Amino acid sequence: MFRGSMVALVTPMQVDGSIDFQSLANLVEFHIENNTTAIVSMGTTGESATLNMEEHCEVMARTVELVGGRIPVIAGTGANSTWEAIELTRCAQQGGADACLLVTPYYNKPPQEGLFQFYKKIAETVDIPQILYNVPGRTAVDMLPETVNRLADIDNIVGLKDATGDLDRLAEMQALLGDKEFDLFSGDDATGTEFMLRGGDGVISVTNNVAPKAMAAMCEAALAGNRELAESLNQPLTGLHERLFLQSSPIPVKWALSEMKLIPPGIRLPLTAFEKEYHQRLREAMSQASL
Repeated sequence: MFRGSMVALVTPMQVDGSIDFQSLANLVEFHIENNTTAIVSMGTTGESATLNMEEHCEVMARTVELVGGRIPVIAGTGANSTWEAIELTRCAQQGGADACLLVTPYYNKPPQEGLFQFYKKIAETVDIPQILYNVPGRTAVDMLPETVNRLADIDNIVGLKDATGDLDRLAEMQALLGDKEFDLFSGDDATGTEFMLRGGDGVISVTNNVAPKAMAAMCEAALAGNRELAESLNQPLTGLHERLFLQSSPIPVKWALSEMKLIPPGIRLPLTAFEKEYHQRLREAMSQASL
């Protein structure tokens, strides 16, 4: 169900921080028209940390409604509280999401056994496909391949989004997982092409927000094992992979989408507007990608 070029979708906002559902509808159509294979709603790029519980559930449900079954919707439901993560996961299930993406519980710095029990509890409590999400650069906790392998034995834990950018880790996880039915997705645009060429199943991408058609073509080539074509298609995107992180995501990507007239410029505190000193560098990367 989940493969290829998946977008970690932004949550459009007006300048006052209110959610812009009309722009959300426009973004959904933009991605479906440009061959995005799945939408991740309310992940890190969707500013999940700045929305309250009611807003979080509403954005997930509205995204499912707008997509209308045309492509899968994966709902971000992770939290540093086990019970909050369970509540959000239930909310996503009730809203019709196809799966949930659960980031490791940030700030707490749990041991590996704590991570295992956290995910096991959520999976046993809410019967919906669940994808693990490891992004130690944001969470201050690293879920090790051995823990992922243990969790892969739980029926409704179906995959991992790995945002470490460590390609050696991919090989380690592949060796541990063997022939288990368990998907591996890159969460790092800079290494996403190579991740898929080495046997990964897709990329959950920030770059996809602004260049969905190009990302879809690159992912198709990489998944087919066509290295020459995949690398050629990825080359114009390399500037975006880097410069969409000139400041904390999603600050740069929301600015880029606003420049493209796809969303208003709104973002919520503690995130702030993209600093002017970086504008030209990101514009150059957008031009290189023919945006």
